[in-house]
Amino acid sequence: MRRLVAETRLHPADLVLPLFVKEGLTEPAPLTSMPGQVQHTEDSLVEAVRAARDAGLGGIMLFGIPVAKDANGSQGDAPNGILQRALRASRAVLDEGLAPGAPTPVLMADTCLDEFTDHGHCGVLTSTGAVDNDATLTRYASMAVAQAKAGADVISPSGMMDGQVAMIRDALDDAGFVDTSILAYSAKYASAYFGPFREAVDSELKGDRKTYQMDFANSREGLREADLDLAEGADMVMVKPAGSYLDVLRAVADRSDVPVAAYQVSGEYAMIEAAGANGWIDRDRAVMESVTSIKRAGADVILTYWALEIAEWIK
Repeated sequence: MRRLVAETRLHPADLVLPLFVKEGLTEPAPLTSMPGQVQHTEDSLVEAVRAARDAGLGGIMLFGIPVAKDANGSQGDAPNGILQRALRASRAVLDEGLAPGAPTPVLMADTCLDEFTDHGHCGVLTSTGAVDNDATLTRYASMAVAQAKAGADVISPSGMMDGQVAMIRDALDDAGFVDTSILAYSAKYASAYFGPFREAVDSELKGDRKTYQMDFANSREGLREADLDLAEGADMVMVKPAGSYLDVLRAVADRSDVPVAAYQVSGEYAMIEAAGANGWIDRDRAVMESVTSIKRAGADVILTYWALEIAEWIK
């Protein structure tokens, strides 16, 4: 009876799996703060992408971690940089043996500098150490074109720079990638829940990102940020993190005329895994409850590290 009358249903195609690939690894490196997750080698990434495809997931989101980092994040748009190599390899896997019209996960790329800079910020810095919004937009535009050339279906600017969607749309169109979509991280909060992610991308960040990510006390500001990205031509908008911002997610979903995504971030994952490992909660039930609540609040697309596992449960 519960199944018959359920108001909210999950499907594997709702889910996007974030994956990390690190240059120079010879074997996958487990993440201590995210049990069950790893930094992939280029070879193991291919197997993870194949698993995502076979599970019927809606998408994968790739994050690249280079050996060499510098102030401008020059590896972010290098044609043979780790993220571009990973995109090409993933594209090949997703397209192999594909029958015409057969569904396959959408290939998404994180379009941000924090994985590539030696200071760990999401943008280029001024001489005083502040993030230079406009100089950063130029870098994002170059990264977006490099990612599209490497096979990305979706460009995902996550740095919360003003004007990033419009800048990237113009750059993609000028380069001939008129059908490449933009998933805008529109309401991204300066959150403590990002902590384990810093390990996942070997972040060099000192301090915080409060000058460009949002204040967790503010919801109307999140709606304003989403409205700006919609006006600039975003094809999808995102709320991040998900669990502590379901009110913002619901409000964005109510006003958006494009699909809405939510990212269940590393800290949300780590808390449930830790509590489950200690026997304090039923881990599997908590996973499904948390992800279903994100769907219930209005997300059309959910980025979650449990995507593969949930897809198997649904089947």
